[in-house]
Amino acid sequence: MEVPTIVGAGLIVIGVGIGIGRIGGSAMDAIARQPEATGKIQTAMLIAAALIEGIGFAALFVG
Repeated sequence: MEVPTIVGAGLIVIGVGIGIGRIGGSAMDAIARQPEATGKIQTAMLIAAALIEGIGFAALFVG
């Protein structure tokens, strides 16, 4: 593997981790504010996290 490919893959993984972490943190804040909406918030959080992870996984194989 070439060095730019390895660096790019590392940046992708870091970006995905930050994105999913922000989604999780925001969802916990939202659940704390509105506990009655827990189911809807969790569903939206899981869908968004799956999409981010899927895009990050696909991006690893583009290069």
